[in-house]
Amino acid sequence: MVFEYAPAPESTSVVHLEKSYGLFVNGEFVDGRGQGFATVNPATEEVLAEVAEADARDVDDAVKAARRAHSRVWGPMSGAERGKYLFRIARIIQERAREIAVLETLDNGKPIKEARDVDVPTAAAHFFYHAGWADKLEHAGLGTSPRSLGVAAQVIPWNFPFLMLAWKLAPALACGNTVVLKPAETTPLSALLFAEICQQADLPPGVVNILTGAGATGQALVGHDDVDKVAFTGSTEVGKAIARTVAGTTKKVTLELGGKAANIVYDDAPLDQAVEGIVDGIFFNQGHVCCAGSRLLVQESVAEDVLERLKRRMSTLRVGDPLDKNTDVGAINSPEQLARIRELAGIGEAEGAERWSPACELPERGYWFAPTIFTGVTQAHRIAREEIFGPVLSVLTFRTPKEAVEKANNTPYGLSAGVWSDKGSRTLWTAARLRAGVVWSNTFNKFDPTSPFGGYQESGYGREGGRHGLAAYMEESVR
Repeated sequence: MVFEYAPAPESTSVVHLEKSYGLFVNGEFVDGRGQGFATVNPATEEVLAEVAEADARDVDDAVKAARRAHSRVWGPMSGAERGKYLFRIARIIQERAREIAVLETLDNGKPIKEARDVDVPTAAAHFFYHAGWADKLEHAGLGTSPRSLGVAAQVIPWNFPFLMLAWKLAPALACGNTVVLKPAETTPLSALLFAEICQQADLPPGVVNILTGAGATGQALVGHDDVDKVAFTGSTEVGKAIARTVAGTTKKVTLELGGKAANIVYDDAPLDQAVEGIVDGIFFNQGHVCCAGSRLLVQESVAEDVLERLKRRMSTLRVGDPLDKNTDVGAINSPEQLARIRELAGIGEAEGAERWSPACELPERGYWFAPTIFTGVTQAHRIAREEIFGPVLSVLTFRTPKEAVEKANNTPYGLSAGVWSDKGSRTLWTAARLRAGVVWSNTFNKFDPTSPFGGYQESGYGREGGRHGLAAYMEESVR
């Protein structure tokens, strides 16, 4: 029996969109000097608002405002007082959670239930957690009197705009730094809403500055001489360019880059639970996840059974209007990203892999791609080596644990991995041999602000979250 779901759209009345938005510098919204650009709803292709573009002069103004705020207000302020501001921001995020979630879905294309139940609560949790650290930094293992770095330049991606903002801002502010943040050009609106939250929380002017724009804005910010710290989440290609820009300077850098994570399913795994983890690992947020489990490694003896269960589960996924509370898979964020996904999926077919998608009717307008799996994939296939950043899963098989580890590690990336097994000893044996920053056991895509996150190799360096993440924003004192 097939049950049909009646539409359950979330109201957009909680969101007030301006026709145009400026930059947020020194506690106020100001006009940008660059050429403005439009931000678009990827589910409908409708223009949501015009957004200002920051040029090099705007970047300089923002960095100067951040420097003044750091030297005069935020840096000298006690940790207890800074913590009060972070607690206040966290509470305001909770109070405006529905508004933030709807705006995020409109601008990004992700399902409302993901923005509502994952992104916004986790963002609030990051501010709550780091607010608690603000007056306890001498106990973070960085000496008895660690010091803030100064001005942090933070560049965030379009896949989790509000969550990545919190991920970056909360530790920087807790440690006494001031920030100039650049959101992605396709998803700037939730960051501009956060600027309103800063005003609502009476955050001192210049502590947080938000500059919208494209690559040139980010380059000017990262390369500014008066920036002490650079934090970037995004593609490996851009991460390498940033590393070249800061080479030879005294700037501290953390880079959280691309991934091609392996999700390993052993023959003794709880298969129904594993299938849910596989689906969550690759189809959550349309596969727009740097740590997505895009390579499924299944032990040969259960491969046929897992695939049968996986296809049956995929056939129940609902693709469509991201504002519908029943939707599982929303819109691809941009036409450029959709073209990239289509290109690599076409290459997968051309190289001989077998493609399968469940029957689903895609909307006529917007940017859409059906959940897809490829079987018959080898390690030589491009779809097994390159990050697709979309709802596309490559399925490989293995016979022994040693072979599973070898295939999982056969990648230039090293951000995350998953292991599914009923035996703790097998899970621990595998996890100890995987070159990945995070290894999940019988789950996938679980995040907590108390736990460090980061990668190896071309997935970047440095850790964000937990006590380890504080080190990226502080100068260790002499013990």
